[in-house]
Amino acid sequence: MRLTVFGATGGIGREIVRQALAAGHEVTAVVRDPARLTFDGPGPEVFRSDLADPEALRAAVAGRDAVLSGLGARSRADAGVAARLTRSVRAAMHAEGVRRLLVVSAAPLGPVPADQGVLDRALLALVNAALKDVYADLRVMEDELAAGDTDWTAVRPPRLTDGPLSGRYRSVVGGTPGRGRSLARADVAHAMLAMIGDPATVRQGVGVAY
Repeated sequence: MRLTVFGATGGIGREIVRQALAAGHEVTAVVRDPARLTFDGPGPEVFRSDLADPEALRAAVAGRDAVLSGLGARSRADAGVAARLTRSVRAAMHAEGVRRLLVVSAAPLGPVPADQGVLDRALLALVNAALKDVYADLRVMEDELAAGDTDWTAVRPPRLTDGPLSGRYRSVVGGTPGRGRSLARADVAHAMLAMIGDPATVRQGVGVAY
């Protein structure tokens, strides 16, 4: 497949690029600073952009089978970046007739599992309070996706770790895995790539966790 990856210098985006290349896909990585994107061995095609101008992004998404985005706030100070930049990506895709889009969201935007224990609910409440601006940004992003015309999937992991790729995570379309407290960035990337061709995930939020 021909894939374009936004946020390719971030933890999840870099893993998407690495795994996609290993699987034999043709990958274009959209970055602000190409110097931050280094690989041992052959790397992706690199497209430099500040992401603010949809017209400038059209060439990066034209003719692609899917677009994957690891864009998101790295701290509360970055709140707003996910919705704003995803808006630019969607506009470029619309202009080029590209429909498949997969983005990273977060587990708190999904429904609370019925079997979630008291401790997990208390921890979730604390996290939600601390990151309310970040989650509000992701909510705007997901609401705009739902109102738009792309074939989107919002992948919703819990707390992210730097663990190795395992492939042994759980995913729930339209829901949240019970007692799922963490997921490695490598497994988030793996899940996103696996969902590209899965029609059950189109226009859905998908909870992923161990």
